[in-house]
Amino acid sequence: MIPFNRPYMTGKEHLYIDQAHSNRKLAGDGIFTKNCHEWLEKNTSTKKALLTHSCTAALEMAAILADIQPGDEVIMPSYTFVSTANAFVLRGGIPVFVDIRPDTLNIDEKLIEAAITPKTKAIVPVHYAGVGCEMDVIMEIANRHNLLVIEDAAQGVMSTYKGKPLGAIGHLGAYSFHETKNVISGEGGALIVNDERFVNRAEIIREKGTNRSQFFRGQIDKYTWVDIGSSFLPSEIMAAFLWAQLQEADDITQKRLAIWDQYHAELAEYEEKGYLRRPIIPAETQQNAHMYYILLNSLEERTKVIERLKKKDINAVFHYVPLHSSPGGLKYGRKNGELPLTEDLSDRLLRLPLWVGMNEVKAICAELF
Repeated sequence: MIPFNRPYMTGKEHLYIDQAHSNRKLAGDGIFTKNCHEWLEKNTSTKKALLTHSCTAALEMAAILADIQPGDEVIMPSYTFVSTANAFVLRGGIPVFVDIRPDTLNIDEKLIEAAITPKTKAIVPVHYAGVGCEMDVIMEIANRHNLLVIEDAAQGVMSTYKGKPLGAIGHLGAYSFHETKNVISGEGGALIVNDERFVNRAEIIREKGTNRSQFFRGQIDKYTWVDIGSSFLPSEIMAAFLWAQLQEADDITQKRLAIWDQYHAELAEYEEKGYLRRPIIPAETQQNAHMYYILLNSLEERTKVIERLKKKDINAVFHYVPLHSSPGGLKYGRKNGELPLTEDLSDRLLRLPLWVGMNEVKAICAELF
């Protein structure tokens, strides 16, 4: 069996978890959480990084910080995971779905401005497959219309756009450390705060609406309830695991890129013959090899390839059901115009196995057709 994903262990995870236990500090914001915060802040040059128990939680914090009120609109692609929309729907916001680009499958920045209305509050670009959206254009549009940009960089840790880390370009960003991502802690995520205005309130929201962080820094003599919030902290055990991963993030990225490059080389001939289309990576982006996907010629062809691989015990998967056509999307959001590329490409995309340590790329490619 060749699994779609196999979580990678650096070798220090158990050691750090044991240290957290020895420190008798298992709740959030211990030494390992602080180590992770410092690493993220250094490597993204952001104002503040805050670990959360998931990327979903980070997006929910961003929605609170953006002051999303019932009826506020948030522009985003339909081709994304449900958390991108749900975080704003929980605050009463309305996702406004626009189509994606044919090359990167990212939000089509040329369609954003037409979707803006007096109710628009934010733009949420999703960096699909760890490949950066056209952030210069998106930020220019946002600045001109006085909108917030919240980057869904769940798949974008260690990727850059024009040299800038994904998640650290907009006003706020969200990372995922789910076990299917490159750098992992089982579950887990982080809120990246790039706008000074949101730093203090982000800490309060994360700590159940209290000013507890200020208390432990000695800035106040007692802490109390001051704002809305929830328990967004991960445990110190999760942070200890993540710290082992972050220390090896460069090495993990390079190993994944080597596998990605092997796929790309092996599949070049199939693309020349018209059997599939390989991923397109714009020159101004540096991707992190989060995934290797192919675009087949039809839904029927994709179904056949999945079944063919399954018979050889190779687990390839597809995603997403476009949000604008899902029951939740129809109920809570709306689309701006037609989304033909989203509907077409989502039917034809297939993700191939990619995890550190795999050496079956050639064998997988040989079984595709």
